[in-house]
Amino acid sequence: MRIQKTLDAKPTLYLVATPIGNFSDMTFRSIEVLKSVDIIFCEDTRVTKVLLSHFNINTPLSSYHIFNENEKCEDIVKFLDDKKNIALVSDAGLPGISDPGYLLTKTILDKGYDVVALPGASASLTALIASGLPCDKFLFYGFLDHKKSQKQKELESLRDYKYTMIFYESPHRIEETLEVMYEVFGNREVAIARELTKKYEEYIRGNLEEIVNSDLQLKGEIVIIVKGTNVTKKQIDLSKLSIKEHYKYYLDNNVESKEAMKMVAKDRKISKSDVYREVNEI
Repeated sequence: MRIQKTLDAKPTLYLVATPIGNFSDMTFRSIEVLKSVDIIFCEDTRVTKVLLSHFNINTPLSSYHIFNENEKCEDIVKFLDDKKNIALVSDAGLPGISDPGYLLTKTILDKGYDVVALPGASASLTALIASGLPCDKFLFYGFLDHKKSQKQKELESLRDYKYTMIFYESPHRIEETLEVMYEVFGNREVAIARELTKKYEEYIRGNLEEIVNSDLQLKGEIVIIVKGTNVTKKQIDLSKLSIKEHYKYYLDNNVESKEAMKMVAKDRKISKSDVYREVNEI
């Protein structure tokens, strides 16, 4: 066990949130940290230079992305060994959320150094709280697989998930993804947020059927929020049986009679007395 206290004067890796579109969402603390560290590692130096220039930050930059993160982790550890403080940023939002960051964080912690996260903009949570869908419990899934067949398998594994789900998608695949969601999930409530905090920010709220049948031609950065299920696939399949067959299914699976009737009533959203009358019909 290791306890990290922020007041420890150890070399530190700072995970710094950056705006997802609107520079005004940058926090004062993030600006201060980016000015104070010895070097900033970022996904794309061209993107981050624009941000740093806007806030008059002159800290040196170095790239850290999915294609070089293994070798860069070693370089960053050497900086910390030399008692230098490091910041990691992504192009937008929080490092490690659908962007590189986890491997570095794990490496730094394993080496005994401190990691401090600075809160800030997040496209997933921004879209969720304005979606109009339940946000007390949720699953952040991020990007689905690019291949349609694999995407379908991923969504099928989430078919019975009862809480709100958050996905990221590109404009090139959004149409196909929504179609597969409709095919797998059925006509669920959905909210689509695009270009969050930017000039052309837009929310589309409705259900999957009407959105799939609309020619929206969505562009930009897209977040999809999908409502969880109220009825599992198993419940749907069982409800296609007669009440007696449904009841017998549970008996065959070693469920006691009273409990089986209760489960049938719950699955079919009917009263236990209706089930009792049906299974005891002479």
